[in-house]
Amino acid sequence: MRVAYVQMEPKLLEPEKNYSKAEKLIKDAAKEGAKLVVLPELFDTGYNFESRDEVGSVAGQIPDGETTEFLVELAKDLEVFIVAGTAEKDEKGRLYNSAVIVGPIGWGYIGKYRKVHLFYREKLFFEPGNLGFHVFNIGIAKVGVMICFDWFFPESARTLALKGAEIIAHPSNLVMPYAPRAMPIRALENRVYTITANRIGEERGLRFIGKSTIASPKAEVLVVGSEDKEEIGVVEIDLNLTGDKRLNEFNDIFKDRRPEFYLL
Repeated sequence: MRVAYVQMEPKLLEPEKNYSKAEKLIKDAAKEGAKLVVLPELFDTGYNFESRDEVGSVAGQIPDGETTEFLVELAKDLEVFIVAGTAEKDEKGRLYNSAVIVGPIGWGYIGKYRKVHLFYREKLFFEPGNLGFHVFNIGIAKVGVMICFDWFFPESARTLALKGAEIIAHPSNLVMPYAPRAMPIRALENRVYTITANRIGEERGLRFIGKSTIASPKAEVLVVGSEDKEEIGVVEIDLNLTGDKRLNEFNDIFKDRRPEFYLL
């Protein structure tokens, strides 16, 4: 199957402009045959908020909010699955840094993930994720979802892999330089594909690094984005590689685990 990341520069507090930009890039990915497209963290709202009121002014409910409805319609029209980061406001007004996964006709809204590991000033605005790590079976693949800073904790990717993920979708707003180098290792140590969709640009003094990355279960960087351009990356992947967790005739990375000796 073919998969893609969307690398874009969201405009802070301007969801409608961000919808238009994302739509064009997702259409470009679909034209190149992508069946799963991953967008950045908070693709619809921007990132560097100053107050909870700012977040609340652009956050929406999932699945009944404007962003999820936009993505559902787009996925239906283009016959693709989409994973995208968005600001969520629940029925009690609590705010979460979330991601949704939607699909084509017959699928619609599939599910959501709330970011477990909040980074820096996100802790001033968002509640820590409370849904755990979940793998979504979309028929053509089993997709786990984590968001940005979750990558820093190897337990995030390992948990998704142990739950059966073949692909880890990783919407991101990366500002530190490490993830593009680290994600191929996360892919290798779990024998999964990873799709990191990062943003670019500068927002209220915070600069984002781009370099969206798709990595293989062999730690290969299949495609990497620029540091400063809005673009897509599309590659063909072989999910058969994710089913084999053996390194050789004696070692299997999951069967060889010794959790009784690990600190929790």
